[in-house]
Amino acid sequence: MKESSDTPRDRVFCEAPEKQFEFDATVAAVFDDMLDRSIPYYRESLDLIVRLILSRKREELRLLDLGCSTARLLLEIARRCEGPARLRGIDNSPAMIDRARHKCAAFGAESIELIEADLLEYPIGGEDVVVANYTLQFIRPLERPTLVRRIYEGLREGGEFYFSEKVVFEDRRLDRAMIDIYYDYKRRQGYSDYEIAAKREALENVLIPFTIAENIRLCREAGFSRVDTLFQWANFVTFRAEKSQHP
Repeated sequence: MKESSDTPRDRVFCEAPEKQFEFDATVAAVFDDMLDRSIPYYRESLDLIVRLILSRKREELRLLDLGCSTARLLLEIARRCEGPARLRGIDNSPAMIDRARHKCAAFGAESIELIEADLLEYPIGGEDVVVANYTLQFIRPLERPTLVRRIYEGLREGGEFYFSEKVVFEDRRLDRAMIDIYYDYKRRQGYSDYEIAAKREALENVLIPFTIAENIRLCREAGFSRVDTLFQWANFVTFRAEKSQHP
């Protein structure tokens, strides 16, 4: 399900932000364009996750997308999945859920269940797959271990947790170089230096990234038996964690 070519263009930070970044109606309206132009290889990493999820044979796919935003991953799964599936998405932004519902209706995917809820409180259980793309980075660091542990406990044996995150590097010079490279990427996507700086200011203390090692340790300490990095471009990484099957 390809996004419509008339998706509104992201111009949110053409003017000075009046508040910290939040997923309100203004952001939701342009979020698909924001993802494509702000996250390098977003479509490719999403396609990789979808392909890996669907490569495993199940009687019924039970998938939960935490921070589902406009339901892009859920719609791709619904389009490509050949067997029965229970697909659910959770987001705490009413504007995102509203936009996701409109998109699902437009694509004839009303079977996707979309829930407006706090993902820190929503019960997780009986899932084959949990996805959290660029979601954990918006959770307070002290609360992430509890959430990832709940994800682990809510997965069936052999279940998978896919997540993507913006990361930082322990080497400060490398981290600075990666940031500069990323800003060059954003300029090539049509963002001005002013927009880049304004968004950085709005995200201060809202988006708090971990290192790759910290993300892996987060999953290991929650109980996951295996954690792999599937894709990386500079400071954007996609992970897969697996819950082992007991003999």
